[in-house]
Amino acid sequence: MAQLSYREAVARGIAQEMARDERVVLIGEDVAGAGGVFKTTGGLLDRFGPRRVIDTPIAEQAILGAAMGAAMTGLRPVAEIMFSDFFAVCWDLVVNEMAKTRYMTDGQVTLPLVVKSGNGGGLRFGAQHSQSIENWAMAVPGLKVVTPSTPEDVVGLMAAAVRSDDPVLFFEHKGLYSSKADVPEGEIVDELGTAKVRRPGRDATVLALGLMVPRALAAAEALAARGIDVEVVDVRSLVPLDTATILASVGRTGRLFTVEENPRLLGWGAEIVSIVGEEAFWDLDGPIVRITTPHVPLPSADSLEDLVLPSAERIEQEIAKALGE
Repeated sequence: MAQLSYREAVARGIAQEMARDERVVLIGEDVAGAGGVFKTTGGLLDRFGPRRVIDTPIAEQAILGAAMGAAMTGLRPVAEIMFSDFFAVCWDLVVNEMAKTRYMTDGQVTLPLVVKSGNGGGLRFGAQHSQSIENWAMAVPGLKVVTPSTPEDVVGLMAAAVRSDDPVLFFEHKGLYSSKADVPEGEIVDELGTAKVRRPGRDATVLALGLMVPRALAAAEALAARGIDVEVVDVRSLVPLDTATILASVGRTGRLFTVEENPRLLGWGAEIVSIVGEEAFWDLDGPIVRITTPHVPLPSADSLEDLVLPSAERIEQEIAKALGE
């Protein structure tokens, strides 16, 4: 067992798959010599060389175009888009090409491709470098969408993503890069489309993703001191979505809260709420509550950014209020 930071876990997950399969290559801006702008690819150039770890120009369309061509012709590329906000620059390739190639070729062409990206707010990068865009990707058929919250999950889900024959968007929350946890030695391979119950509880289910997972867990501990026992479920994967774990949890607790970094309108929680409303309505003992950022661009001012993002204190207060304390 070794303690790794979230950013070190990204490099370990990629290295595990590059060592296992020589078809795995890494491309992106500053991923080689600099070890990534967020230092998530450190050591990979030294270990695997410049033919497999490749720096690119600042050109998101070129990065994904090259990665897509490589995937179509036998490689298994991992491509980095530095900030997830920059998917807007190359969204046509993601939505109209990557997501549809396997379908449009009747399965004759697969796309074993991972696009990794720093995602989310809380680090004072402003409105154009702090968005949480999982809900953009979730809306596109043909893509898999993953957001790990722990170093061990980073390693295991990266392995699962690289081994998938479909394109995977792998969102790394920038606010978690410095967090550390114990990670087992040896090969780790997780499964896409699986949620995890991080904390069992009896009074309510709280669904969270990315940075919101540790904040939801902190809120749960504070609520426990007030006599409220909540179950925290780390969604981890939006596509495929683990509805079985979510519905089972709601069936046990009878209440549902979603904690979302997305702006409120069309956030990922809205889709889960609709599924629970259709399939588990009679299990509910009260209204579903979505705890989100408001529908505004993320502010540049530090105090305003802190205000709009769901904090552990706000999560605690909203759950306690809804449960009638």
